[in-house]
Amino acid sequence: MIKNVAAAVVFHDGKVLICRRASGEKLEGFWEFPGGKLEAGESMFDCIERELFEELGVKARGREILAVSFYAYEHSEIRLTGILTELFSDEISLTVHDAFDWVYPVSLSEYKLAPADIPIAEAVVKYGID
Repeated sequence: MIKNVAAAVVFHDGKVLICRRASGEKLEGFWEFPGGKLEAGESMFDCIERELFEELGVKARGREILAVSFYAYEHSEIRLTGILTELFSDEISLTVHDAFDWVYPVSLSEYKLAPADIPIAEAVVKYGID
């Protein structure tokens, strides 16, 4: 069964937010756009707002869908939806991540991104250029 997952694409001063999965977490050491699994009865926008509050301690608003990626990991298949998202706070508290960074889109390829996030990163680069 394919899991629906939302990923926040947050821009600030021309940079985009990425977070590194902490030790002991699935995909530990990989960088990703923060987010998580869709719960029953939830829209993608509701999901991204809930997940950012749970994972980063920030209030946010999902604005529009940027891109969708499909990926079959060893343990599951996911449909990752990259959502342009606005944060209402700069105070980030990490829970399932051990680091975060604000990165220029063209520099995303320098990071070890989770495989499902790579097509989202490519869309971010294109979006940042347009």
